[in-house]
Amino acid sequence: MRAVLQRVKSAEVKVDERVTGSIGPGLLVFLGIGKGDSAHDAEILLSKIITLRCFEDSGGRMNRSLEETGGSLLIVSQFTLMAELRGRRPSFDLAAPAAEARMLYDHFLRTAKSTKIHIQSGEFQAGMQVHLINDGPVTLICDTRSTGLSRD
Repeated sequence: MRAVLQRVKSAEVKVDERVTGSIGPGLLVFLGIGKGDSAHDAEILLSKIITLRCFEDSGGRMNRSLEETGGSLLIVSQFTLMAELRGRRPSFDLAAPAAEARMLYDHFLRTAKSTKIHIQSGEFQAGMQVHLINDGPVTLICDTRSTGLSRD
């Protein structure tokens, strides 16, 4: 499971000009789900995201987490994060099949909503327009297959 995190002052996602999610300060999370990902991956990734110290403290250092700041999460599914770029056309062979990805995306959202964090989201498999005001800018990539995130 792979996520691109953008620290934002505000963000919203629309489907057919209808706002499906909107947040103030917090993190915009683009979430890609790959073949072989599990509910455990979703839980580990979510834990990493909400405890990641990517917000500034009073000294201007990135030393505070989303939990500590009371910020929000806007979660947007994005299968293109699983693309391989060997040639000129992206290959999506690493992306989980839609039914499997939907199940894991829904699990990620349910788990996120069980926290004290304010959660908003886009719509799975929908064409979406995402509007954001990046804060920093701070953009981070988190992947359960990389070093530092346990998959056991």
